[in-house]
Amino acid sequence: MLVELNRITREAQQTPLPEGVSAHDVLRRRYLKTLAERTGRAAIVYATAWLEPRTIEAQALTIQLGDVQGFMEAVSNIKEREVDLFLHSPGGLAEAAESIVEYLRTRFDHVRVVVPVAAMSAATMIALSGNEILMGAHSQLGPIDPQFTIFTPEGPRSAPGQAILDQFGLAKRECVDPRNLPAWLPILRSYLPGLIAQCTHQRDLAEEFVARWLERYMFKGESDAAAKAKAVAAWFGDFKEFKSHGRRVSRDDARRQGLRVTDLEADQALQDAVLSVHHAVQLTLSQTGAVKLVENHHGRAWISMQQSVIIGQAPVAAPTPAPPAQPSTPPALNRQQRRQQARKKR
Repeated sequence: MLVELNRITREAQQTPLPEGVSAHDVLRRRYLKTLAERTGRAAIVYATAWLEPRTIEAQALTIQLGDVQGFMEAVSNIKEREVDLFLHSPGGLAEAAESIVEYLRTRFDHVRVVVPVAAMSAATMIALSGNEILMGAHSQLGPIDPQFTIFTPEGPRSAPGQAILDQFGLAKRECVDPRNLPAWLPILRSYLPGLIAQCTHQRDLAEEFVARWLERYMFKGESDAAAKAKAVAAWFGDFKEFKSHGRRVSRDDARRQGLRVTDLEADQALQDAVLSVHHAVQLTLSQTGAVKLVENHHGRAWISMQQSVIIGQAPVAAPTPAPPAQPSTPPALNRQQRRQQARKKR
């Protein structure tokens, strides 16, 4: 693929590409179109540069409400009612995930979610809104329990909501003994008003979203759809089950919960088409300033850029050396002073 990208770049030197189109754009769109032609379905990619080693502002990488604008752009010229939705994201806001899912469902009757590498946290929530999930042996989903950032004197600290609840419960038990108060007070002071209630409400909200989508789409028509959907949502939201928000949920784990997961390797030609799209996207995220993109198989795209600008300190001018000291000229003498000086010489 790198060879192909270099060839496109060389050809562009002879025949310039349309204004605003790069060699990376040509490569991505070529493989997205090939995938759509093969499946007969629309294709949309939602990907961020969250696995790239460069420093990027966290908010630029996560699922935010503004991403809905990207999806509006990506579906604006799609007529198909079935779509393959690529997800490559660390997650973000559950409320933003809800807005994205509800919007996509006004445009598509069937959504197959493709997870080329990882769709974590709120991205897992979006994946669970699909009718089907396509995963490779290397692909992963993740827990959906809420995370909170607490600002302490030592700086911001992030923690799972359930861990905060567990710690607060421990504090209540230990602070019965006044001797433990000095150790707990610095921690308890960092708890914002409403934090404990939020930990419970946000977890309930995430599970509510996922249970609703599973019942409505993936488990539609099953006799026990509601109960099954609620159980699966609770499992994904159970911090005590995973013990880490970054824990891997493989396709086998997902299938054991009753999810409809298709093996990417079951169709070699499809696997090649899917991974080609993913690699083309990753070349864009690693070699350009793009940090997030939403794009369809027609080439309609919404791309967020973040360039690193190095601002050098202006050179400080060397101080101008002072002119060498000149011997001082004695002041002129008047007539009387000259006569006195002459008498001294005599």
